[in-house]
Amino acid sequence: MLTSRTTTTMSEASEDDDETTAGLFKEPDDYYPPEKEPTIVEHRMLSGQSLKLRLVGHSPLWGHLLWNAGRTVADYLESNSATLVKHKTVLELGAGAGLPSFVSVLKEASYVVVTDYPEADLIENLRVNIEQNCHEYHNIHAEGYLWGADMTPLTFYLPDNKSSAGFDVLILADLLFNHSEHGKLLTTVQQTLKKSADAQALVFFTPYRPWLLDKDLAFFDLARKGGFVVEKILEKVMEKVMFEEDPGVSVAVRFDASYQVVSANAP
Repeated sequence: MLTSRTTTTMSEASEDDDETTAGLFKEPDDYYPPEKEPTIVEHRMLSGQSLKLRLVGHSPLWGHLLWNAGRTVADYLESNSATLVKHKTVLELGAGAGLPSFVSVLKEASYVVVTDYPEADLIENLRVNIEQNCHEYHNIHAEGYLWGADMTPLTFYLPDNKSSAGFDVLILADLLFNHSEHGKLLTTVQQTLKKSADAQALVFFTPYRPWLLDKDLAFFDLARKGGFVVEKILEKVMEKVMFEEDPGVSVAVRFDASYQVVSANAP
């Protein structure tokens, strides 16, 4: 009987120890930081019209920021809408909030496909922004897309069953920092840009890491080797840098460099 009682007591003590030990390793309720809420930013078009853009609370793919090149290419498209946008088909890659795509819709593009990495939060955010800024229009579609993948889900939305023709205009805004993906990005450009003399990819970027500028520019060397003609069309000095805390920040990161990429083999 003594043995049995001792065993029971030890068992109870062991259970108490387990609970105590578990409590020691349990994170407090406020251990993990709360998820960041989405934010709203404004872009005022050259016409004076205001666009409200929702940004995801946080994204390892940087979708929680409205990048400088996005604003710059939006202004460029608006300024040149008669030749670049009106009645044209437009594809935006790595769109984030989708600003240039919305400007394209408002400036009478025939159809716009706006894409980003196929993550549910990013694509849903694009759809929210479409509803906010282009709810009266039915010529824009948001799609998740991984660079270098099959282009059919993108060209499917081209009007008049011209899925094999490609898009008139591609928009690549602040994508070149992702050096390891240059090859896949160029593959997508090759597959989706219409084989036409006036079709073009607009590649706008800011060298946020000036010590890696050569690696950013390597995309254009790759494009030339891939049969494209590359022309610098714009350079704009920004009022301030975007990431002041980064090492090496100087006037070098205060400009947007903009390039036009067209097929050398277009008829």
